[in-house]
Amino acid sequence: MKIYFAPLEGITTYIFRNTFNGIYGNVDKYFAPFISPSEKCPMTPRERKDIAPENNAGINLVPQILTCKSECFIDAAKELRAMGYGEVNLNLGCPSGTVCAKGKGAGFLPETLELQRFLDDIYAFAESDNMKISIKTRLGYFNPEEFYDLVDIFNSFPVSELIVHPRIRSDFYKGEPRKEYFKYALDHTRIPLVYNGNIFSCKDYSGLTYAFNSDLDPTMLGRGLISDPSLADKLKGSAAETDFAKFRQLHDTLYHEYQKVMSPDINVLYKMRELWGYWQVLFDGKERELKKLLKAKKYEEYEIATIRIFEG
Repeated sequence: MKIYFAPLEGITTYIFRNTFNGIYGNVDKYFAPFISPSEKCPMTPRERKDIAPENNAGINLVPQILTCKSECFIDAAKELRAMGYGEVNLNLGCPSGTVCAKGKGAGFLPETLELQRFLDDIYAFAESDNMKISIKTRLGYFNPEEFYDLVDIFNSFPVSELIVHPRIRSDFYKGEPRKEYFKYALDHTRIPLVYNGNIFSCKDYSGLTYAFNSDLDPTMLGRGLISDPSLADKLKGSAAETDFAKFRQLHDTLYHEYQKVMSPDINVLYKMRELWGYWQVLFDGKERELKKLLKAKKYEEYEIATIRIFEG
């Protein structure tokens, strides 16, 4: 089966991707956190650095673009084509209030006429430039029934893959995904589909394949793969349980790589705290040590806490 790694803003940057890929692998495509082009600038120096080919050697990376203006999308896609990328992804799923207020991400979904014009433009560019454009979408903004019209719209374009997160904007990441709408997509679209949402274990994946009577191949993992970095190994049958030796190697490598590019101590520790917000589910019974780790303000305090978590 093919597994895609979903983009998580601020987390799955090139340092994380390289570290994860070197230690775990078993990911067929990585999607970069979104580029948000403006009329004056297709991408910022920071965005360019994150998707620079030299910073992603050996990784099958797909850059993601977040915009509601076709000319901005095309300008960014041209830059990415010049960097060697043959596929880009359109973000129609981000539920952030600041993003949606600008009509981007999930905020673009209710504007169906504008969305159709936008897709007309970017797929005309894609055809002329021989570039693939996939789409990552939610079901809708206000109501999941918006998805019926969206499927009809998407079906009229050469979408290379349609990644569906079966929630609406106001769901954010809470509650159960609205599975019946993904089943509708399976039955009513000719586009290659990718499921994304709430897969945290092999049991979750098996339950979905049973519910949909489909292998869900490819599948996109996001928070589940951050929370348990062995999940792709488990789904592909190369591991039966979480490999804590690999996990510690991932932790230690990220910790030291962040120290090379960030300062002072607290900035690195903020980054590690964000990751531990996901990782702590792996360490039942270590609540006291985790509390000390999350309060650490100096490297020494943090390192003592991690030793107690890993070895105590």
